[in-house]
Amino acid sequence: MRANRMLGATLVEHNLVKVEDLEKANEKLFQIIASQDVRQSTLLGVLSNDMKVVTEEAVIGHVVDHEGIGLIDLRQYDVSEDLRKSVDIGACWATWSVPFDKEDDFYSVATAYYLSGASRKHWEKVLDAPIIWYATTLEMIADYLEKMETDRAAAPGGAKK
Repeated sequence: MRANRMLGATLVEHNLVKVEDLEKANEKLFQIIASQDVRQSTLLGVLSNDMKVVTEEAVIGHVVDHEGIGLIDLRQYDVSEDLRKSVDIGACWATWSVPFDKEDDFYSVATAYYLSGASRKHWEKVLDAPIIWYATTLEMIADYLEKMETDRAAAPGGAKK
């Protein structure tokens, strides 16, 4: 919830959505969260897909233009075995972010929630190393996490979330 609240505040601050739209979206988000559908539990999804008051492309464009981060397409990206086993999938869903690579002491993290300071701070604390951030879509994060969950469930020892 904190990641969603911080994202909403930043979207309003950067004039990407109006306060009244954010309030309506928050009401819808509470209903979705109550249904426990993690793939749909996203403020950005409600604002862009349900209410159509902002597009994901506009948010990503803003992040790329104003925050200077790159884009990543996770569809064909193979995650290292270490990250696949160790990443907290619940935290990924909550922050709409996923560490997908580690090179030397740097992590690469894809996120649809870069504008949420809570999401970034969470990963900075957990990874405790420099992070190279990349923007991506909600759909790519969700597909990636569902694949990771499937891979874990199929691995010897069963699912680890």
